[in-house]
Amino acid sequence: MTDVKAKPRTTLADKVYHLLFTRISNGEYEVNQKLPPESALSQEFGVSRPILRAAMERLRDEGLIYSRQGAGSYVRLPVNAPVGFARVETLADIQRCYEFRLTLECDAAQLAAARRNDDALAEIDRALDLLRDATGSLQHREDADFAFHLGIAKASNNQYYEASMRALREHINVGMKMHGQSLMSDGAKGLADVLQEHAAIRQAIADQDGNRAAGLMRAHLEHSRDRLFGGGLIDLRMKN
Repeated sequence: MTDVKAKPRTTLADKVYHLLFTRISNGEYEVNQKLPPESALSQEFGVSRPILRAAMERLRDEGLIYSRQGAGSYVRLPVNAPVGFARVETLADIQRCYEFRLTLECDAAQLAAARRNDDALAEIDRALDLLRDATGSLQHREDADFAFHLGIAKASNNQYYEASMRALREHINVGMKMHGQSLMSDGAKGLADVLQEHAAIRQAIADQDGNRAAGLMRAHLEHSRDRLFGGGLIDLRMKN
């Protein structure tokens, strides 16, 4: 069994980091746009200036923002910014996204189990803690959900998996929002079931069991897809 006490807990700085990361990833804060002042962000998130600065320092270390002395912080275009995909416009597009994720993320989970280190596992745990907190509050957090899956891609130690996930951020978010709405209709049980799916994937990666991690990831994504589509997938065969 997992030693819960040994797991690092999510800090307020982690939560602020994930909120800002999501806004940047979603394009809510555009490249070269100046971020709101620290005073405004501290008040919005309900945290102190030192906590906000710790979160922003992490974003700065990851190359997502940069500072101009006396002028504030700005969004940076990452050096390895991926080429984007066409926007999601139909349910068929969401289904296609799930198809691609079933190939991409199952392989990433298998590699993550073989290659992850303590830091990579800690990043996955931070996202899982955010999901656990949200489940306890009967909420679905798309930002924490994506951070969990991105953490696994990063743990594969193959930048192409991470770049693909970042390029898919907006597309995945559409499906996650719709999936979250379906989960909320099931109440606490639906949220708890999904949390358990995430926790099982994390444990397989921690145990370095690649086949189990890949299988659990496949089952998780298929369950998510089937909850969203009600088991009735769209016929995507090309017409003659």
